[in-house]
Amino acid sequence: MEKILQNQLQEIIFGSSESTISKRISQLEKEGKIRKLAPKVYTSNLEDEPEKIVRRNLFSILGHLYPGAVISHRSAIEFKPTSSGYLFLTYKYTKKSKLLGITIRFMEGIGAIEGDNEIAHGLFAAQKERAFLENFQLSRKPGAESKTLTFPEIEERLEQIVRVNGEEELNKIRDKAREIARKLDLEKEFESLNTVISALLSTRPASILTSPIAAARAFGIPYDSIRYELFGKLFQELNQYEFKSYFDPNSNNLLAFKNFAFFESYFSNYIEGTKFDVNQAKQIIETQKPLPKRHEDSHDVLGTYQLVSSRQEMSNIPKTSEELIAILKYRHKILLSARPDKNPGQFKDQNNFAGQTAFVDFQLVQGTLIKSFDFYNALKSPFARAAYMMFVISEVHPFLDGNGRIARVMMNAELVHQNQAKILIPTVYREDYILTLRKLTRQQEPEAFIRMLSKIHEFSAKVVGSTMDEMQLFLENSNAFFESDEGRLIF
Repeated sequence: MEKILQNQLQEIIFGSSESTISKRISQLEKEGKIRKLAPKVYTSNLEDEPEKIVRRNLFSILGHLYPGAVISHRSAIEFKPTSSGYLFLTYKYTKKSKLLGITIRFMEGIGAIEGDNEIAHGLFAAQKERAFLENFQLSRKPGAESKTLTFPEIEERLEQIVRVNGEEELNKIRDKAREIARKLDLEKEFESLNTVISALLSTRPASILTSPIAAARAFGIPYDSIRYELFGKLFQELNQYEFKSYFDPNSNNLLAFKNFAFFESYFSNYIEGTKFDVNQAKQIIETQKPLPKRHEDSHDVLGTYQLVSSRQEMSNIPKTSEELIAILKYRHKILLSARPDKNPGQFKDQNNFAGQTAFVDFQLVQGTLIKSFDFYNALKSPFARAAYMMFVISEVHPFLDGNGRIARVMMNAELVHQNQAKILIPTVYREDYILTLRKLTRQQEPEAFIRMLSKIHEFSAKVVGSTMDEMQLFLENSNAFFESDEGRLIF
């Protein structure tokens, strides 16, 4: 019974000044169904260590307890406590506060400004330019208790930007920093930042629970807290890198865009076991008719192609968690329109597995997707958003079937929206793709996944062709149609 109740409650529950909600929380605590973590913070998780629960829900907790606070200074670059447990926030006063092993250091200052990102309800993160300026402030504390990164660490971050995305990107950061320095009274810090950037460029070679409705939402939309923690790790890792931009070479030619979409659809279905000869797949797309005796498989290819060949559809990305759910359901309905037994357009009503991996419980799908949106919304790089979105959908597995294909559609929509080259996962690269996804799921190690996706993005940006045959020849010469044990991708 206790397990059932826990599945009906969110992992983190916040206290309320409203008497009805406060009494309900007190009753649950007395009955041993929730426990107190900190003032006004409770959990329905009775098994995990309190410190672990707080760590994976840290941003949500801070947003509720300290609305309007801004993750700032080094924390806005690292997005995690320091090795000694410090996290730095700009707020309306200066003080320290302890939260189960984490020291929250509040510094009085200016709250969120235009361009800062809301990372959780009520909590903001300083935009990149603000964070760099803040890291040039003087700090009286050394090492892991310092609010700022060391000079070499700041320089390394700036050097990575120019190395990956060129001088123009670093100049954009300088221009934006100059603009906001006046708002933040950080002109002196801007001069320091400007000095470093100039040196680099010159030396380079060329309120929840405040109403019954809010309470119902808090109690009624549970999420998978373990997956949320995993998404947080991926988010943190994605924030450590600068990712190269790859302009879509097929974007200015509608025929080339559709040619790419054909191979995108072909490979995406092949990965999932819907295998056709390339000429058969071409016939399906050209005639818009299924092959005899392969009605459902043919419609899977058609459904995928219908989505990915539409520039208008692929330019649509979610602005809210509600839009995320609506877009997912709409695209899934199109993708699996010929498979009524798979409930096209509806989230799963039973659990699904891949080998020994159990995906998110069907009762937790909607809440987990809603919760995951916090991290997605705080990412700005098109590649980072694409990688994060693809993994979230793959990991949640919200539908009975078609999850891998939908995950890749959602990934590429992020790239099309920013006029970036889409990502193709050819047959020969299937094992690289699957194994790094599995490693991230099972070992919670994002680095290999990010490296894998970065590599295939570089390859995909070279898949160009005004004719289908031209594009196919390039793919053939790259071993793209080989099985994983027959060769390696060449480019």
